[in-house]
Amino acid sequence: MLVPRFGSRRGFTLIELLVVIAIIAILIGLLLPAVQKVREAAARLRCKNNMKQIGLALHSYHDRTERLPPGYASGVTAGTDIGPGWGWAAHILPDVEQDNLFRQMNLGTQITAAAHAAPRVQPLKVFLCPSDIDIGTFAVTNAGVSVAHANYVGVFGTNEMEDNPSAGNGTFFRNSRVRFGDITDGLSNTYVVGERSSDIALATWTGAIPGALVPLRRDPTEQEPHFLLVLGRGDHTPNSPDSHIDDFYSRHSQGLNCLFGDGSVHSVSNGVNLNVWYAIQTRNGGEVAAPNF
Repeated sequence: MLVPRFGSRRGFTLIELLVVIAIIAILIGLLLPAVQKVREAAARLRCKNNMKQIGLALHSYHDRTERLPPGYASGVTAGTDIGPGWGWAAHILPDVEQDNLFRQMNLGTQITAAAHAAPRVQPLKVFLCPSDIDIGTFAVTNAGVSVAHANYVGVFGTNEMEDNPSAGNGTFFRNSRVRFGDITDGLSNTYVVGERSSDIALATWTGAIPGALVPLRRDPTEQEPHFLLVLGRGDHTPNSPDSHIDDFYSRHSQGLNCLFGDGSVHSVSNGVNLNVWYAIQTRNGGEVAAPNF
C-alpha cells in the first residue's frame, strides 16, 4: 500500500519578515505626506469658506446699516479706551446665523460684564481656521476673564496702531464707520480680514477689552495692547519668521487666506512683493496694485 506524501509547509524566514516590514514602513512613509497634504488642502478650503461667509455677512451688515461694523467700539477718555470694546465680528453675529448668541449680548455694556460670562467664551467655527490647533478659550492678561479664541482679525492698515487706534488707513479701526464708497482703491483690491494663527498670538471674535494685554505666543514675556485682539497690521509679509504680534500669520504652507472687500478670498503667497502687500491693506491710498499674488 502506497502512503501519500505531502510537501512540507515552509514559513517566513526572519530575513523575509524583516524585508516585508521594511517595505510596509517605506509605503507608510510615502503615504503620510500625501495624506497630510490632502488634509491641509481640505482645511485650507474650509478656511476659505469661513472667510467667504464672513464676507457675505459684512455685505449684509453694510446693506442694513450703510456702513461696515467698527473694528471695535469704545468710548475714549484722555486717550484711553473705556469700552465696551465689542469688535467687528461680534457685530455681524446675526449675519453668520448666530442670532441666539447675539441676543445674549448687550453691545452697550462691557464685554467683561457678568451677563456676558457665557457668550464671550463661545467658540464659533466660522471664526476658526481648521488648520490651527483647538484653543477653545484663553485668559486675557490683565482683564480677569477668558474669551473665545478666533483666527480672523480686521485689517487696520499700514499705520502704527499704538500711535492712534482710531487712525487706521485700512478698513477696521477703533470706532470706524467705513462705507464701501470710502474704499476708493476698489473693493477687489482692498484686503479687509486676515488670519492670525495661534503660533504667533491669540485673537478673539468678542472684542478689544480695555486695559487688557495680549501675550505674544512666541515669547510670553512680551505683551501688546488690547486692540490687537481683533485687529491686524501687515508690517511683514505673510508668515514671515520676523512677524510681530500684529502681523498676519497662518499654518497654511502656501500662504495666507485673505478676504477682500468684494467678498472674494485669495491665497496670498508668502513671497508677495512687500509694496503690493502694503498697498492692498489701505482703503484709499491710491496705489495701483493688481490682485496678482
